[in-house]
Amino acid sequence: MKKTVSTFREAKEKGEKITMLTAYDYTTAKLLDQAGIDAILVGDSLGNVVLGYEDTISVTMEDMIHHGAAVARGAKEALVIIDMPFMSYQASVYDAVVNAGRLMKEGRAGAVKLEGGASVCPQIKAITDAGIPVAAHLGLTPQSINAFGGYKVQGKTEQAAEKLLQDALAIQEAGAFAVVLECVPAKLAAVITEKLDIATIGIGAGKDCDGQVLVYQDMLGMFSDYVPKFVKQFGNIGEQMRQAFADYKNEVCAGTFPEDKHTYRIADEVIEKLY
Repeated sequence: MKKTVSTFREAKEKGEKITMLTAYDYTTAKLLDQAGIDAILVGDSLGNVVLGYEDTISVTMEDMIHHGAAVARGAKEALVIIDMPFMSYQASVYDAVVNAGRLMKEGRAGAVKLEGGASVCPQIKAITDAGIPVAAHLGLTPQSINAFGGYKVQGKTEQAAEKLLQDALAIQEAGAFAVVLECVPAKLAAVITEKLDIATIGIGAGKDCDGQVLVYQDMLGMFSDYVPKFVKQFGNIGEQMRQAFADYKNEVCAGTFPEDKHTYRIADEVIEKLY
């Protein structure tokens, strides 16, 4: 059965954990879907792990639509959530609604995600009023990395913790169906999770969140530029890929690949007539 925003609400009510991973292409989306993952996030992290940018700032709407549509074609059951990229919603409520609509129509999203708290509540309300489900994102919000002065844990002081809690309550009131909490102290994330009626999805925010999300290249050891503290590698696929690529190179150079079983046959008399 196709997962929807109702899946998040029901899981929260029942105390069942929600699973989410990123994907940026059809093949990976199919594998996540077959594994039973509840939601696939087409994150603007594609700027880092797919496009090779140093941050997410350069990611465009066209990038998100292109990759989002590919994921949507592969995900038959998982809820596909597509990130709204930098400056696609911050400038105005009008821009936010139009661009969220594009992600739904052209990217085939089931929901969109945007970063920020009380400051983006007008956008969240307008987008949800237009019939588009919105997930929010609080804590370390990568699109604001220049304002933060680096990748730092958020909400560690009393004032900062109170602001995070109030932002979470505000985005819930504005109509968000879930909120990603990134790089937030575990005890603070637990308090926010307890006080909210909507689901919290943690990434570096402890086990008490209603669900978890990771970038799939991180959890498979495929992205080594940097590895955040909160990442657990559930497989070393990156090393397996490197070894397979090296084995391929060696066999091609040695003339041992392809073998006869990898080739197609033709009658000798046909070949003889070519001479």
